[in-house]
Amino acid sequence: MSNKNETTTMPDFSSLNLPISLIGAVKDAGYEMPTPIQALTIPPMMAKKDVIGQAQTGTGKTAAFALPILANIDLKNTVVQTLVLTPTRELAIQVSESFHQYAAHLKDFRVLPIYGGQDYGGQLKRLKQGVHVVVGTPGRVMDHMRRKSLKLDAITTLVLDEADEMLRMGFIDDVEWILGQTPPGRQIALFSATMPAAIRKIAQKHMRTPEQITIKARTMTVAATRQRYWIVGEKNKLDALTRILEAEPFDGIIIFVRTRTATLELARRLEARGYLCAALNGEISQNLREQTISRLKAGRLDILVATDVAARGLDVERISHVINYDVPYDPEAYVHRIGRTGRAGRSGEAIVFVTPRERRMLRAIENVTRQQIELLELPTTEMINDQRVARFKQSITDTLATNDLAFFRDLVDQYRQEHDVPAMDIAAALAKIVQGETPLLLPKMAEPPKPGFDKTAEKPKSSAAGRKKRPGPEAKTERFRIEVGLRHGVKPGNIVGAIANETGLDAQSIGKIDIYDEFALVDLPADMPAETFKHLQGVYVSGQQLKISRDTGKSKAYAGPGARAADQAERAPRRRRIDTAGPSRSNEKKTYGKRTENTGKGRKKKSFFGK
Repeated sequence: MSNKNETTTMPDFSSLNLPISLIGAVKDAGYEMPTPIQALTIPPMMAKKDVIGQAQTGTGKTAAFALPILANIDLKNTVVQTLVLTPTRELAIQVSESFHQYAAHLKDFRVLPIYGGQDYGGQLKRLKQGVHVVVGTPGRVMDHMRRKSLKLDAITTLVLDEADEMLRMGFIDDVEWILGQTPPGRQIALFSATMPAAIRKIAQKHMRTPEQITIKARTMTVAATRQRYWIVGEKNKLDALTRILEAEPFDGIIIFVRTRTATLELARRLEARGYLCAALNGEISQNLREQTISRLKAGRLDILVATDVAARGLDVERISHVINYDVPYDPEAYVHRIGRTGRAGRSGEAIVFVTPRERRMLRAIENVTRQQIELLELPTTEMINDQRVARFKQSITDTLATNDLAFFRDLVDQYRQEHDVPAMDIAAALAKIVQGETPLLLPKMAEPPKPGFDKTAEKPKSSAAGRKKRPGPEAKTERFRIEVGLRHGVKPGNIVGAIANETGLDAQSIGKIDIYDEFALVDLPADMPAETFKHLQGVYVSGQQLKISRDTGKSKAYAGPGARAADQAERAPRRRRIDTAGPSRSNEKKTYGKRTENTGKGRKKKSFFGK
């Protein structure tokens, strides 16, 4: 196993022997220089070598494996040539979208994300039509393999993305089984932030003299800047941004987006809302760039919508806020962005919009900055309307104090006498004329939902004492029944992984799991939303639909012989025999402290606790 560490000088994309079509797509995506993980991973992957990449989330590793895979893909052959395994459906979607982005100039390229909770019909149809790359979660990939709808006999590359996260979520046995069904000559690329023993064991067993690439996590500080985040869907970003601009007192703002097109579009939409705004991107001439920055410095411009490339070297003291409308590609870019505020000894404000699937990036940014990003309190409709009214009144006060109103006063009085209309009504009509077609007040509407996940709960804990605690007394849980059991080969890790993936619930909010022959019982939050409960009914685990229902308390009486209970701590790696029929329940070696209770009728109930 050879080792490569990050170097100080990085080549550009054109020196990595990538096809011109891919280099063009990379530039379209806003990349200028490869990140360290990309520069060190692309060459050996292009040469079809096995690779182990140890790097944190947000270092650009998706492009590190996607670009060489696309460079070597046979577009004329519509069989699955690459399989990418990811721990969550969000990551599967994200990786799939990245493949689409980098393959923008490749004709007829096909990539398919497959994950639990998604209808089988669409996946089966797409697989039958033929795809080049499949990106999926282990459980759903195994289901398709057992159905014979996904065949791996032609794959040339297998990628394990965020392998340590798959281990943490209890998928490592599934990964082992999938690896065992792949051709012996395939290339394997394994990426992981950490390298626990179970991951190293997989590498030793399945990989051929892999090249080890390690990217050390940098620590960067932004002490003078207050950082806040808001979880928001892509289609709701503009509304959230408008609320912030109305409620936050600001001087100058830089709003960062990913692409040149986005700078033009967002600047246009903000101008339509009355803001002094301009776009700044890499295709703007140097002369126009200088004019735009001069207007910003002089106060004739308040908002700049920019890409990372265009904002390099930008130093304007009046920038009070940096808003990350799009999360940057890596945490270091985030640090460089928010460094544009808080200049000359002043404090600065940084706000980042995070879509639900980008929450891992939020944790990666916190790891790099060693600072916790606080939740933004998005202003309510009432708060915005109060401020609009206050500004309107202030404009009246300013006009009364600074302007000669004699002519207009006489004109209003003349109108009052001619039409016998009260002066108050005339003033109201004039105010409406000034306001124009844009309403002064926002309509009463449903407020934006609070973020749907506990950011801090998802952070990996370093101490054993802090890992995977059962919900405490403050976390009210309810017992639910799911229609999957020992007969279907289900394990606690499968259940936890599926529920966490499909609902956004963090693993710590999933309580005790009892698995019987035909069904299982699981403790879930009592205040689980109705839409989450409905969605879980259609989720598949081990090939079975959960059909979740509230437990009536009678389930155990009909559990049948062989019933057992298992806590979610039974998600740690276990040794088991691997065969072509799927993960077996035989020859298990448990490494837990355990207690055996007599449950009546000759049955034993085993409760497992953490290692």
